[in-house]
Amino acid sequence: MFENFTKIIFRSIKLDKNLYKDPNSFGESSLYYAGLIMVLDGMAGAIALSTFYKTNIIFSGVTALLSWMVWGVLIYVIGIKLFPDPSTNANFKKILITVGFAHAPGLFRFFVFMPSLLVPIVFLTQFWIFASLIIGVRETLNFKSNYKSAGVIIIAFLIISIVSLSFVMDKINTMPIN
Repeated sequence: MFENFTKIIFRSIKLDKNLYKDPNSFGESSLYYAGLIMVLDGMAGAIALSTFYKTNIIFSGVTALLSWMVWGVLIYVIGIKLFPDPSTNANFKKILITVGFAHAPGLFRFFVFMPSLLVPIVFLTQFWIFASLIIGVRETLNFKSNYKSAGVIIIAFLIISIVSLSFVMDKINTMPIN
C-alpha cells in the first residue's frame, strides 16, 4: 500500500503523463491517496510559512482538503461542462484524484528550513503543481492540446484568486482602525 502511494508521488513529481492514463491510478484507494497528498501539501505549506510566522498545521491540512474540492469542482465545471472536447469523458471522482495527485510537488515545501529558501521553493513548487495539473487535466479529460488544459487551469486559478482576494479584502475592511 505504501509502495503504491510513493510510486504515485514520484510519478507525479516526474510529470509522468501515463499516471493519469493508467487505470490502476484510479483504483479503490486512489481517492484516499489523493486526499492524503493534499493534506500533506497543506501541512508542508504551513511548515514552510512557519519560518516567518506561526501557522496552524492542522487547520492548513483541513484547508487543503477544502481547496482540493474547490479545484475539483471548478475543473469539472470548466473542463467537462463548459469546454469539453468530443472525447472528454471523466467523472468528478477522477478529477479529484487528478487534482490530488498533481499536488505532489508541493511536498517539497517540507524542505524549507531557512526563511531565505521560502520564496524560491514556494514559487518553484507552485509552478511545478501547475505543470502537473496541466498534464493531468489534459490526460484525464482527453484534451488534444496543452493550451486548452492550461486554459482550464488558469480560469480555475483566477476564480479562486478573485474569490480569495475579495474575502481577504472584506476582512481587512471590517477591521477596526486604531
